[in-house]
Amino acid sequence: MSQPDDRALLAPPNEAKPAAPVRVKLKRINAHLAKAYPPNGEGRAWWARLKAALGTTSSDFVNASLFQLQTAAQLPCSGISAIAMNAALAFIEGTKPRNEMEAALAMQMACTHAANMIVLGRLQGGAGGERRVVAIANASARLSQAFASQVEAYRRLKNGASQFVRVEHVHVNEGGQAIIGNISPPGCRKEKR
Repeated sequence: MSQPDDRALLAPPNEAKPAAPVRVKLKRINAHLAKAYPPNGEGRAWWARLKAALGTTSSDFVNASLFQLQTAAQLPCSGISAIAMNAALAFIEGTKPRNEMEAALAMQMACTHAANMIVLGRLQGGAGGERRVVAIANASARLSQAFASQVEAYRRLKNGASQFVRVEHVHVNEGGQAIIGNISPPGCRKEKR
């Protein structure tokens, strides 16, 4: 029995239901390696969805990415996990990477987030002494900072490094002057012909 998709329950009635994220099913080869399979048996359609989710046309990139996710996105005390891999794939697909560079950064973000959640889970309500709590809190702070840096790098990669500043309210005191309109720096003027 499958559970209803929470997004479908929260979406307005006239909004189209988004496609479910791409998933994998794992068949364990040994303790440290598993082979990814399509969960529904539709291999070609599944592989095309994986390529789209990772923003690539390269099967080698998909294979390498699945192997890297197996080793990096794991649940605590469980090793290779289809749940962890599917969560990471949903995260990556949600970023909508357009190419391999964006997909690689999205994979790092997903794995950094997973690692931070594992570290935070080890806090266990602050039990185990002050040194332990401080060490775990510091590790979590470093992972949170790394994640924030990755998100900013992804934003810049996706949207460019330019920033847009919009001034909503300006005070002009008596004797002051103001210009209203679009202003370009000197030398950047577009001439009308």
